[in-house]
Amino acid sequence: MRVISCSVNETIKVGSLIAKSIKPGDCVLLFGELGSGKTVLAKGFARGLGIPLKRVISPSFTLIREHKGRIPFYHFDLYRLKSPRDVLGLGYEEYILGDGLTLIEWADRLKYLLPKECLKVRLSVKGENKRELLISASGSRYKEALKRLHENLKH
Repeated sequence: MRVISCSVNETIKVGSLIAKSIKPGDCVLLFGELGSGKTVLAKGFARGLGIPLKRVISPSFTLIREHKGRIPFYHFDLYRLKSPRDVLGLGYEEYILGDGLTLIEWADRLKYLLPKECLKVRLSVKGENKRELLISASGSRYKEALKRLHENLKH
């Protein structure tokens, strides 16, 4: 699915709609260059889970932040990750298999540890305020979430 966002508010809205299609235990991987809107999209997920936007900041120096919302929200930012093995000490697998939503910025840094089933969002800069989001799903659970998202975006 391809979505074009023309503002920060539109990107937040898309994240919120995706979060409303999410179930406990889901994992969303974000890919994109610096400044492409990954943290803005994460704020949208927070809104969709009932978490105040101001609480969501890039966790670049801590790698993960936990938030309480409709379901727990585990926000990873792997920008500074040196090796995929470094994430294992954080309890990465427990989060992925946990009861909340795990959202991972800079997911490409996980390499061989990427979950096989997930929702993937590739963000790219198309202009000063314009972003392209390419959303794909791996696994039947996530394909259903993508269908719900598609319906929600139509309305």
